[in-house]
Amino acid sequence: MTNSPLDQITLRSLKGVGLALEKKFAVIGIHNVQDLLFHLPFRFEDRTRINTISLIRAGDQAQLEGEIVTSKILFGRQRSLQCGLLDSSGIVNLRFFHFSAAQKKSLQPGTKIRCFGEVRRGHNGIEIYHPEYKILRPGEDLPVSKTLTPIYPATEGLQQTRLRNIIQQALVLLESTNSIKDYLPASLIAELKMPSLIDAIKLIHQPPLEIPLDWINNGMNQGQRRLAFEELLANRLCMRRFKLQSNQQNAPAFNDSDKLLSPFLKQLPFKLTNGQQKAFLEIEQDLNQSHPMLRMLQGDVGSGKTVVAALSCLKAIENSHQVALMAPTELLAEQHHINFCQWLEPLGINVGWLSGKSKGSLRSQQLESLEDGSCQLLIGTHALFQEGVNYKRLGLIIIDEQHRFGVHQRLALREKATVNKLSPHQLVMTATPIPRTLAMSAYADLDCTIIDELPPGRTPVNTAVISSERRESVTERIEKSCANNNQAYWVCTLIEESETLQCQAAEVTAEQLTIQLPNIRVGLIHGRMKPKEKSDTMEQFKSGDIQLLVATTVIEVGVDVPNASLMVIENPERLGLAQLHQLRGRIGRGPLQSHCILLYQTPLSDAGKQRLGVMRKSNDGFYIAEKDLELRGPGQVLGTQQTGLMSFKIADIGRDSSLLDSVRDTSEQIMQLHPEIIDPLIQRWLGDRVNYVNV
Repeated sequence: MTNSPLDQITLRSLKGVGLALEKKFAVIGIHNVQDLLFHLPFRFEDRTRINTISLIRAGDQAQLEGEIVTSKILFGRQRSLQCGLLDSSGIVNLRFFHFSAAQKKSLQPGTKIRCFGEVRRGHNGIEIYHPEYKILRPGEDLPVSKTLTPIYPATEGLQQTRLRNIIQQALVLLESTNSIKDYLPASLIAELKMPSLIDAIKLIHQPPLEIPLDWINNGMNQGQRRLAFEELLANRLCMRRFKLQSNQQNAPAFNDSDKLLSPFLKQLPFKLTNGQQKAFLEIEQDLNQSHPMLRMLQGDVGSGKTVVAALSCLKAIENSHQVALMAPTELLAEQHHINFCQWLEPLGINVGWLSGKSKGSLRSQQLESLEDGSCQLLIGTHALFQEGVNYKRLGLIIIDEQHRFGVHQRLALREKATVNKLSPHQLVMTATPIPRTLAMSAYADLDCTIIDELPPGRTPVNTAVISSERRESVTERIEKSCANNNQAYWVCTLIEESETLQCQAAEVTAEQLTIQLPNIRVGLIHGRMKPKEKSDTMEQFKSGDIQLLVATTVIEVGVDVPNASLMVIENPERLGLAQLHQLRGRIGRGPLQSHCILLYQTPLSDAGKQRLGVMRKSNDGFYIAEKDLELRGPGQVLGTQQTGLMSFKIADIGRDSSLLDSVRDTSEQIMQLHPEIIDPLIQRWLGDRVNYVNV
């Protein structure tokens, strides 16, 4: 066994791994011993000593040993078990929000335990929430760890202790065989001043004790740097290869024509900004080429991307091709449908509509008009690319708010959309600005256009952060604002990923506000309403018949009511910065001074304080996007945590941004000089996830 390459040694050859455990490892993409070595810790804990209670501070990771002196159940918003732990220097509370009767019984006064956890500030001084703990038998002297403790990404049924034990066996095999192939050329490793692959793996799983913990956890360890570089390189090579494959495909080349563009611009009630003109010029140049455009159009909330999209549609339609415009929610798709009908139907263009809820004869007629080519622009949700939806001459796909679809859906769509051996051009739009660091990695297959100015008449929104304990004064403020003929939004959010619960919360809030504000006309909109109900409600709000609109986050994008100048967002601490910025972008769309109130629940976590502080400080979407990336990480910003594509094993785009220029240059060098290492590198780091890119 020890003479075999590690990628050919099965997990079953390791002690303690049977069929059931092998299946659990397969779920997280681990199939052999080499895969185990590339299952990397995401942080480390120091369990090499026992801390003293009197010296611990909020934010510390502490290992404590002492006696339980109090044990009681507390009743508040959430029931909890609180235990007082005493050592020779002082006392600290341990708090359990999820506990069993057996656990409560085992943690009675007089019990001695050793525990580990993060120290936090609670209502009654410092506390440790849900510490890991071990009950000590009388007289038991439990030894402390001799090395820093790695914490690995896990899955159900794979606890940390078991994972560490199995990975330790893999490291012993590595020590005895050294049989992992380093694909990067030795000259490149020397030039970048990085350790060898084997040294990097050992450093990351077993960092020397003398290395300070913050040095490791903040990503300054040379082993981390080497492995993060290689992982970012594999991801970029994967995206670049896709771009090159795309460039070799054929697409319809659109000729310059002014049949529709000039009449459209003449009928617009406003003049295009310089930013919009420049953006369309870049897109137009791509559409003239005979290989598929893959371009991302970025612009802050309200910068006028939709008009640029309309110009792009007209360019395709002038050249006798169809356009599909896809949005992530029915509400946004409906808003687009209304706008595009108003703009394009006077020019004689047939604008169609399709969603998952389109049924019966209307759906059949729509599909027929698509197949015979009479429908020139089809707007809808992901239903645009379902089975049985066939285009006659699809020349352009526009995806709005593309980050809401997840990376792999964007990539899969290209293959599905190919018609008559011609690949359509693709324009993806986002009002969530993508930080440069993400653009260089997750979007390395896309060219980028930025609309860098807002149309005249937009007013910056004033943002206030207010505790929910002052809810009454917020309600009074809405009453005064609506009495002055202004309109307002009240946005309900829930931490659960449940549309049903969100809708129920919005319904309850709307009822309460209707009672509290008898002179205000209150409306309600949420994702479970029928399309007609939603569009009727939005029309009433636009016309001023509804003064206060209670909504879930379905209004995040595409809703434009210039008279709405006040927004209350409940529980904003539950949302990411990008989503908060999107919601806030629904106001400040007219000349009125607008105000956004972030109504948070106490106590607010440190991360929550940071996020809301950023919102209060800035209206700049690009600054907010950078902070969102820094605070939440790329997986959440991109909406890819379930897709696997950007859930890195060790790289952190925010932390490792200094490597990205070097990754870009190295990827081009490898594509030219060492193409034979591209496949093995991608396979090593992306494994099964590479299918997302090659759908």
